[in-house]
This record gives sequence, C-alpha cells and structure tokens, in this order.
Amino acid sequence: MSPLSNSYLTDDQLRSMEPYYPLHALVCESCLLVQLEDYGSPEQIFSDYAYFSSYSDTWLKHARQYAQMVTERFSLSSGSKAIEIASNDGYLLRNFVEMRIPVLGIEPARNVAEVAEKAGVPTRVDFFGTALAGRLVSEGHAADLLIGNNVLAHVPALNDFVRGMKIALKPTGVITLEFPHLLRLMEGNQFDTIYHEHFSYFSFLTVEKVLAKHGLVLFDVEELSTHGGSLRIFGRHAQDDSKPVSARVEALRSCERNAGLDKLETYATFAEQVKETKRNLLSLLIEIKRSGSTIAGYGAPAKGNTLLNYCGIGRDFLDYTVDRNPHKQAHFLPGSHIPVLAPEKIRETRPDYVFVLPWNLAGEIMEQLAFIRDWGGRFVVPIPKPEVRS
Repeated sequence: MSPLSNSYLTDDQLRSMEPYYPLHALVCESCLLVQLEDYGSPEQIFSDYAYFSSYSDTWLKHARQYAQMVTERFSLSSGSKAIEIASNDGYLLRNFVEMRIPVLGIEPARNVAEVAEKAGVPTRVDFFGTALAGRLVSEGHAADLLIGNNVLAHVPALNDFVRGMKIALKPTGVITLEFPHLLRLMEGNQFDTIYHEHFSYFSFLTVEKVLAKHGLVLFDVEELSTHGGSLRIFGRHAQDDSKPVSARVEALRSCERNAGLDKLETYATFAEQVKETKRNLLSLLIEIKRSGSTIAGYGAPAKGNTLLNYCGIGRDFLDYTVDRNPHKQAHFLPGSHIPVLAPEKIRETRPDYVFVLPWNLAGEIMEQLAFIRDWGGRFVVPIPKPEVRS
C-alpha cells in the first residue's frame, strides 16, 4: 500500500487523511506488458505536478545532446515542426527554439506549462491522445519530429496514445520515445521506479508489438544510461521505406529473449529479490542509527517515495531530505512525512550520512556534496544494492 509518489504534503495536510493505494505490478500473459492497476486518474496525478526537469544538470545535458543529434540525423530546419508530448518546463524544446526550429509542447500540468511559456516554448495544456492529435493536424501542427521522453510509462490509455502519435506524424516523420528499460530495471533491482504515476513498464519486445498494432515500425534503438538504463526508440509509419531497420533492433530482441523476457516465469523471480533488498537496507540503516550517527536525505524524487514507503523508512531514520526544486521545499514526502528542505541545510546540520534517493544521479550528487567529507560524512546509495560510499 502506498500513497501517490508525487503527492507532496503541506504542513496542514499532515493532519488529514492520506489516501493509499495498492502498488502491485502485473504481467499480461499475452503480450508480457508489465503494468499497474489503474487507481489514480491522470487528472488527479498530473494536473498540478511537482516534477520540473530543469533542476538536474545531467538531464539538461542529455536533452542538449539529443536535440543536436536528432537535428543533424534527420535534417531538421526552420521548415520542420518538432512536437513534444509531456514537454514539462520546456527543458528540451528550448534547444530547438535556439536552433530556430518551430516547436510545440503538449503538457497537462498547467503550473509546469506556465514555466515553459515563460522560457519561450509554446505549450498547450492538454492530455495527448487521438482526440488532441486530430485537432493538432487540423490546425496545421503535424510533426516532422514527435518526441515523448519518459511519458509512455505514464499513459493509462496506451492504445489511444499510440494511435494519436500515428495521426499526428507526417508521412515521412520520425517518432522518438525514451523510457526506462524493463530489462535494466530487473537486472539492476530498480523496484523503486515502480509507482502509481508509471502505469506501464516496457521491454523492447513489448513496445514493438504496441506500436506495430497501430501501423508504426521501430527502425532503430539506442540503449541509454539515463534513469538507471533506458531505451530510445525510433519509429516511423509502416509505409515509409526511407528509413531502413537497423541491425540494433534485432540485436536487442535477441538480448531480451536470452534474458528470458519472453517467458512469464522470469518475472516471478523478481519479487523475492526485492524483499531481500528491503531487509538489507533496513539492516544497514539500523546499524548506522544504533551507532549514534545522523542521516539526512538528498532529493525528493518519486522513486524515493516508493523506496521509503515500501521499506517503512520515516523520520526515525532520516531527519530530513533536501531538494533543489523550490516547488518541493517546505513540503513533506507522502507517506513517510519526511520534511523537504533547501540543500543549504546539509552544511548547516553536518549529517554523518547522506542517503541518496535519486540513486541514478549518485555521481552528480556526490560531486555536488563533496564538502561533507570535510567532517567525515559518507553517502548511502540504496540501489542496486544498499552500500556506503565515501
């Protein structure tokens, strides 16, 4: 049972009932899509959102490199149109704006879209699907490049979403989608990336079936290091023969089959591995606290809230956590009720250990907080296995 991972609380809300929902990943016996039961509606989860992409330097660099690569590879110009679904605060599309390529962002969270508009990125506040895709095309907004970075997992009506991409894409246009790779999630024990805002978890084998059902062909794929291991897939209309299928497509298919992702029994072994990680993490934290040491958190990511609530970690272990995002500061984490403060708090209180909740950014964070070593401070990184780093 877990609260919605991005439902950060105010002080007043701590005195009210907090809704919890079952957090249980299921596997389709037919297509092997890993998915959650639908509890929180998209409007409830995403209409006022606390996640802003621009607060990670690593992610901003990733976005710049992507924009440069795709512009060169597909010869985008001032006559092209780049549309991003779930464009957040404009962190990605502003790179195309600087290159004078026309853009349009689609972002359901009004508070986040307003930040994008102020940054010069035209943004429509709406949920993407077949209805919006039809309106976009009728208004002259068909896409030469249709982008969806870390949105596919957030879509409850998956077939309507993919059918909408088919409608919104020009005949020779390109779709690129990025999402955490299920193979890396399972190999890397990344169970904390399972939370209610992520409705689906994709292998390449499954996502290829989903797009093929709607007349879209995956012609290339890249394996990325982001979010603990992600895929960037390249799609086109089935009728578009101008983009041949790369050898990397079959190579990844074979890799996933060899890992057993085409067999149901592979998924059944994951649960016990997760339970053992919980036991190991709690043992480590109990040992630290019994020694009289203090622990502060770094970051307030959604994945961290799954980790804390599943493991039962609250203020009895973490005094507080800090986050660079001012929209999360002066709030409390859902479920655990750990306060979220500004990063300066770490220098002020000099904790013995810093618990890195966005473990996928551990390198960046440990570099930013190198000063804790001045007082002998160390880092706790929970995934893929709980460990202390100096």
